Amino acid sequence: MEGISDLPVEMQIFYAVLGFSWTVYLWEAYLSYRQRKMYRLTTHVPQELGKIMDSETFEKSRLYQLDKSNFSFWSGLYSETEGTLILLLGGIPFLWAAAGSVTTRFGLGPEYEITQSLVFLTLATLFSAFTGLPWSLYSTFVIEEKHGFNQQTLGFFFKDALKKFVVTQCILLPVTSLLLYIIKIGGDYFFIYAWLFTLGVSLVLVTIYADYIAPLFDKFTPLPDGELKNDIESMAKSISFPLTKVYVVEGSKRSSHSNAYFYGFFKNKRIVLFDTLLEDYSPLNKAGESETEQPESNDDTKSKPKNKKQGCNNAEILAVLGHELGHWKLGHTVKNIVISQMNSFMCFSLFAILIGRKELFVAFGFTDSQPTLIGLMIIFQFIFSPYNELLSFCLTVLSRRFEFQADAFARNMGKATELYSALIKLNKDNLGFPVADWLFSMWHYSHPPLLERLRALGNTKQD
Repeated sequence: MEGISDLPVEMQIFYAVLGFSWTVYLWEAYLSYRQRKMYRLTTHVPQELGKIMDSETFEKSRLYQLDKSNFSFWSGLYSETEGTLILLLGGIPFLWAAAGSVTTRFGLGPEYEITQSLVFLTLATLFSAFTGLPWSLYSTFVIEEKHGFNQQTLGFFFKDALKKFVVTQCILLPVTSLLLYIIKIGGDYFFIYAWLFTLGVSLVLVTIYADYIAPLFDKFTPLPDGELKNDIESMAKSISFPLTKVYVVEGSKRSSHSNAYFYGFFKNKRIVLFDTLLEDYSPLNKAGESETEQPESNDDTKSKPKNKKQGCNNAEILAVLGHELGHWKLGHTVKNIVISQMNSFMCFSLFAILIGRKELFVAFGFTDSQPTLIGLMIIFQFIFSPYNELLSFCLTVLSRRFEFQADAFARNMGKATELYSALIKLNKDNLGFPVADWLFSMWHYSHPPLLERLRALGNTKQD
């Protein structure tokens, strides 16, 4: 009986890729099963959580996370099956040939590989958008709606999706064409130039994202003058954080989930707060009013009051920002950038070694040509997948360590009590389930579970 080792090397590569992909999926499915078991069996608030979580919130979070986990199982199964069928049925070479047919219609031959690559990329992203649309609709308008998080109308959703697709193409296509051109003309050291180019692109995107890209989707307004703004500026000054502006983003148009982040390089740092994070600003707290404020367009947001008090008070917001600024002060942001770029350089170096291996292309149905874009897909997405899984796990472990350190930084600023209460409020607002299977948590949680963070903050009690 013929074994895998007796097959041609290109078939060995193909089946190894498929086998590893399904192995990862089954591992993830097993971990999710363990966590779903926690959701199903933990129906009462554990004794150690009794003082920080009421039974109603606990039940809401349990049901929300259970619904999300069930959805994730089915969407993951579909995604894995779709990917397998694409590989088995030759979907990638078929789409490449379709892109070639399009370019041929415009009188462009095989020598216009970069043009064909851009058409291929457009067709691939269109396919991905259409196949992912039903899952996105269900997640937003069934699960998130059921549990009170969705704030979008169907019109807003589709307008937003179209806008995201257009913006993505406006960035992706020029960047890809330049990257392919650099690889083509770069000679023996093309991988260095390609790495430097992607480094430059990532730095530019990080710099311009919040100023020019994010405002295309959400409204950003400066935080009004007042006590909170003064306290934020004072705290930033106390640790030499070069703060230039503080914005409030209208996240409530999209979801009632909350967040905060900072961005910018060198002496030009900005802080962004979601309006849903701010107890005094969140529109979702204006419940019970006889009239609700009308949005600019009837299709933009839902104009229904939410009987829900959410967000943090000013002292708690400062504690949350103390945690975020701790990431900056402790060098976590720089460390993550360095790790990312070291990884990127190593991957481009290995790509330079592997790109000439014809059997890699033959394994995925490319017997007559070796397009550079296809090579990037095969090597980065499939050949590097075991390494990517290992790297992802290591970065998750590192992220948890950074989160504990940032919490400790906020505690050392004298904000332990406020951070303690803020973490509880944010967990409640976002319906986070505080009980986790140890193996699921170890593999997936980039942030430590709530109880671990509260214990690390010390025996701080709420008043």
